Amino acid sequence: MGVQRSTIIFAWVLLFPALLYVTIIVAYPLVDTIILSFTDASLKRVTNWVGFENYGKIFNDTFASVIVRTFIWTFFSVSIKMIIGTLGASMLNAAVPGRALFRVLTMPPWIVPMAIGIFMWGWMYNGQFGMISGLLQRFGIVDSPVAFLAYGSTAFWATIVTDVWIGVPMVTLYMLAAMQAIPQDLYEAAWTDGAGRFYRFRRITLPLLVPSLVTMSMLSLISTFNSFDIIWILTRGGPNGETTTMIIDTYRTAIGSYKYGEGAARAVLICIFLSLFCLAYFRLTSRFSTGAKR
Repeated sequence: MGVQRSTIIFAWVLLFPALLYVTIIVAYPLVDTIILSFTDASLKRVTNWVGFENYGKIFNDTFASVIVRTFIWTFFSVSIKMIIGTLGASMLNAAVPGRALFRVLTMPPWIVPMAIGIFMWGWMYNGQFGMISGLLQRFGIVDSPVAFLAYGSTAFWATIVTDVWIGVPMVTLYMLAAMQAIPQDLYEAAWTDGAGRFYRFRRITLPLLVPSLVTMSMLSLISTFNSFDIIWILTRGGPNGETTTMIIDTYRTAIGSYKYGEGAARAVLICIFLSLFCLAYFRLTSRFSTGAKR
């Protein structure tokens, strides 16, 4: 009994630094934000308790369009990253000459500081001296300069392209590591039976990659949903709010307009959405683990 008690005490001693970190860095700011969301806190007035008034202000036509835009932006960005990253990992995993060089070439978007990479893309999107507009004119695709960030439709997709460029290397390396963990005996047995490359990929690689695909999709979704730097540096949410996502709107409300209570309510809503995503992820992973045991 004494040994068991000492083991439990020792376990709590080991857990204490982690618990302290979670309490100070995660739990306290989260609770404080939730409390703040029920007040009218701002730079100009004394804080008063207003109940659910801030949440009532959120659900209007303008913010509804921001929520829809955020989900669309996240869906396309994550989907494209997963497709390109998985296909890229398949090519890097193939036994071809120069494979090591190709693996190194996937790293620059990840190595380059994010702000520098985003500024580089902003320069390329410029209509007067940008490289993309220049190439389109050179090949006769367009007749005049195209200012990609000046129009809502093109700016929206421009931010997605930039986010994909930054995020693909992480997906590629993660999926490459998952592919290399697949036993080679399975491929050798399928090759002996006459299975082609596409059949092996469809029947062996993809089914065994499903848990990794789900995990990477979830990590990418959380990161993309909370992405601030790319949109803020390229467009600041413009033009006319066409690239404003929930995180940009929250920043503008809380920091730009000094409406801390309303901004906190928006932050809580973001937390709720991401929590729902995480719950869906845990349900999927538990389903996969249950299926694997069977």
